[in-house]
Amino acid sequence: MDYFGKQYHPPGTSPGTLVQYHTAGTSEFLLRLIDYTNTAYVEKELATMDECLPFLERDSVTWIHMQGHPETDTLLKAGELFGLHPLAMEDVLNRGQRPKIEEYDGQLFIVMALPIFADKNTRVEQVSIFVGENYLISFHAGDTDIFEPLRKRLRKQSGRIRTQKSDYLLYSLLDLIIDQGYPLLETFGEEIELIEEELLSSANQKTLARIHAIRRELLLLRRMLWPQREILNFLMREGHSLIREENIIYLRDCYDHTIQIMDLIENYRDMAASMIDVYLSSVSHRLNEIMRVLTMIATIFIPLTFVVGVYGMNFSNPESPWAMPELHWYYGYPLVIGIMIAIVIGMVIYFKRKDWL
Repeated sequence: MDYFGKQYHPPGTSPGTLVQYHTAGTSEFLLRLIDYTNTAYVEKELATMDECLPFLERDSVTWIHMQGHPETDTLLKAGELFGLHPLAMEDVLNRGQRPKIEEYDGQLFIVMALPIFADKNTRVEQVSIFVGENYLISFHAGDTDIFEPLRKRLRKQSGRIRTQKSDYLLYSLLDLIIDQGYPLLETFGEEIELIEEELLSSANQKTLARIHAIRRELLLLRRMLWPQREILNFLMREGHSLIREENIIYLRDCYDHTIQIMDLIENYRDMAASMIDVYLSSVSHRLNEIMRVLTMIATIFIPLTFVVGVYGMNFSNPESPWAMPELHWYYGYPLVIGIMIAIVIGMVIYFKRKDWL
């Protein structure tokens, strides 16, 4: 995960300037329209924004979704048709924005952070949403289309979503985006569990690197997902005209999900921090075990070194009363070896009784 993933204009650029960014490896741009009422449903891919004009005149809810990187002309045309503010359209192109909500004349602009786990990497993608009385426009520049489950619900005539206005569609999008955090955090939980088992068996530098990577990603997730609570809180507390009272309870449930996700992130951060302490303790314990074994070996060889050092002296004058008589014994050598073996056995037995071995 990048520490700084925001695209931005060069300093001094005029506010509201739209600059086209092209990112390598991204999917092609798709423009999809869904228009629905309780009894009618239309879903089609558009070539230009002009094709949505007939649907804006109907008494229905129109959802326009742009998947991929929209061209500047397409975004300008959408701004002309729906009265999108230039600063908001600038934030759509300048991805990496902090999640936020802005209120314009009869319109809300919302930026959400979408956590994605792919190829063993975590990234946060931006989803931008404009919502009005009877329409909703969403932008997602990522490769993964996460809104297909919502479209499946819309295709079915049964269900609450087809009987509601754009505010309920907004709730459905927000709920889907926020709930993407659960499978991601489940992956983090499994990774943390594996690392904990590894810490107790064979921790190494790779283990420490994985712990630091998890802590870094959790920190960045917290920074990007925390502001989403403010968005839900604004929608519930401010009493905006676009949000009907009957749908506040659904937003409250969505707000509860953000709290649960943030609690999980905080818990996993604490666990990752404690795992570093466990790793350091494990390394210290392993070092102490190694030093203990080496100390025992050195202690055992100290008396043996003394014995061979004494009998390694060559003072063997037979006329001196202070000469070493053992040097001339017939069984002197095997006797010294036997004494050395007895010393080793005696010390090992002593260490075991003291629980040092």
